[in-house]
Amino acid sequence: MAEGTIQQHPLAGQQRPLAGWDKPELDLSTADWQSGSEGRGDVEIAFVEGFIAMRNSGRPESPSLIFTPAEWGAFVHGARAGEFDLT
Repeated sequence: MAEGTIQQHPLAGQQRPLAGWDKPELDLSTADWQSGSEGRGDVEIAFVEGFIAMRNSGRPESPSLIFTPAEWGAFVHGARAGEFDLT
């Protein structure tokens, strides 16, 4: 499983895949990470094996979010429409 795809079962103390997780394990070690804000932003993205990975540029060792193209499209559309504005 890719980083961040395992959750702890509260009763058994065993790890199991997250429900609905249908994405493959991706090797992000050689990904070409890109910043859309010329290095000033907080996130970077990489296109890997038909998926889009997003990570925190300040903590690149932390887990990455993995999007399908459809999920990425919905995310970008929502961001452009101001869906995630906190102000």
